[in-house]
Amino acid sequence: MREVFQQELAEVQSRLVQIAELVEIAIQQATTAFRTSDVSLAEQVIENNERVEQMAAELDELTIDILARQQPVASDLRLMVGSLRMGSSLERMADLAEHIAQLARYRYPESAIPQGLRKTFARMGELDAKIAGKLVELLRTQDPAFIDEIRDIDDMIDELHAKVFEKVLSDKVNTDTTGVVDATLASRYHERFGDHAVNISRQVNYFLRGALL
Repeated sequence: MREVFQQELAEVQSRLVQIAELVEIAIQQATTAFRTSDVSLAEQVIENNERVEQMAAELDELTIDILARQQPVASDLRLMVGSLRMGSSLERMADLAEHIAQLARYRYPESAIPQGLRKTFARMGELDAKIAGKLVELLRTQDPAFIDEIRDIDDMIDELHAKVFEKVLSDKVNTDTTGVVDATLASRYHERFGDHAVNISRQVNYFLRGALL
């Protein structure tokens, strides 16, 4: 029975990694579509989001089933509870990638990024893709070193998020009301994407050490 339980725990971890990998692809494609006004790529992100939602729902069902049958304790229980929360955060990250892609699609053939913010959003996109990659490695290896790296990247995203608001409010960006709204929403989506990555890293820390950061 213990061997079966360990296999089930490994399956939970494997599914978390698989979902995280899809999220990494989604944010890479979404930020590229947003930067380049690639409507075809944006629509691909939107269509693929259903797969993440389905996999997250299946992970929840598996986790609840294991909890009911195995009644785990200690670190195993932390992993089960944490997987429910991590699955939810991963699903939300995929939704945020979809939101970024939707902005690109709505403004096509025009760019959703106002002049004066192109470099800032390009950098935010790079950092979101980077934090997603670090998250995949954290879930795959459970190496706590990635926890600090994820937090550091999120701090950089937060700084860029603040700069977007500073530029918009100071009239340094030459755009209309729609452009201001687009920039504000997009910046918020990028920032929240990083926040969810940090939330997942906290759950991994809880599993490994029995304490949230």
